[in-house]
Amino acid sequence: MICTSSLQPSLISSFFGVRFIQPVQPLHRMFGYNPGSKHVLMRLSRSLSGLTDLLFNKRNQVDSVNSKQKRLRPGKISPRRPVPDHIPRPPYVNSRQPPGISSGSEVHDEKGIECMRASGRLAAQVLEYAGTLVKPGVKTDEIDQAVHQMIIDNGAYPSPLGYGGFPKSVCTSVNECICHGIPDSRVLEDGDIINIDVTVYLNGFHGDTSATFLCGDVGEEAKNLVQVTKECLYKAIAVCAPGVEFKKIGKTIHDHADKYRYGVVRQFVGHGVGRVFHADPVILHFRNNEGGRMVLGQTFTIEPMLTIGSSNPVMWDDDWTVVTEDGSLSAQFEHTLLVTEDGAEILTQC
Repeated sequence: MICTSSLQPSLISSFFGVRFIQPVQPLHRMFGYNPGSKHVLMRLSRSLSGLTDLLFNKRNQVDSVNSKQKRLRPGKISPRRPVPDHIPRPPYVNSRQPPGISSGSEVHDEKGIECMRASGRLAAQVLEYAGTLVKPGVKTDEIDQAVHQMIIDNGAYPSPLGYGGFPKSVCTSVNECICHGIPDSRVLEDGDIINIDVTVYLNGFHGDTSATFLCGDVGEEAKNLVQVTKECLYKAIAVCAPGVEFKKIGKTIHDHADKYRYGVVRQFVGHGVGRVFHADPVILHFRNNEGGRMVLGQTFTIEPMLTIGSSNPVMWDDDWTVVTEDGSLSAQFEHTLLVTEDGAEILTQC
């Protein structure tokens, strides 16, 4: 994204941090990082020139949230958890090359589809288990520990761990955190909402999913946001089928969010997923005129993020945690999908 003073829509894949956005050829010029600043740059890419500009802004001007909600603050991060040597790692874990979005979509044969179903099923089971741990008094680091253990017990690798330096096995995004929250010593409080984003690498394939959970006695405003965000995901899934334009996903999500006057975060997108963590196509969650159609056997994620107030993202100094500019609540849901003859199969459900 281009660092200028004007504020225009820009986008970034849903798990990219500013330190390592450098896509695989031939998209090697798509992203860049300006050393000495906290801005993500996006260079001219395909037909996305109209979606380039400043992403993270007003980093230190985000303390004006309403008094009803205690502001999210970073806690202490525990040491990186080990993974047994016999469990295969994704290529980026042992590579000094920063990962990025891979050119070329993930389209699978029957064997690949079965592998995707297996990784998706495990991701769904892990997410379901993680959700049972969401209670007042539980640390987000405890959720990470449980998720990490369940994944390695099943012979899989937690995809986020080591991805561009990410220090944990799962993302835990609480309240105003839009995405990429790092599990730490913070204790969940009554009334919180928390998105848990799980990705597993099993037998050479990634399964990626997330959901927003309610912690204790949650207010109606937050409950409604979570419910509508979930509805946006499933309405978008319902339009998927071979030959359907990807832009229909964004329109479907944006139309539904508008009914409730929720903000749609534009800077983070869905993506192809399979043998690589992030691949084409880029899935925009807002109205757009981008080209591209769905292909039989293709796998990708849809992961809308809605906000009650401002949808502008601000990044913490950890270069990962992204929060709303005004401290308003944010929610997200995500599934990995397979395009089938009849529509789309949700791979990440139990």
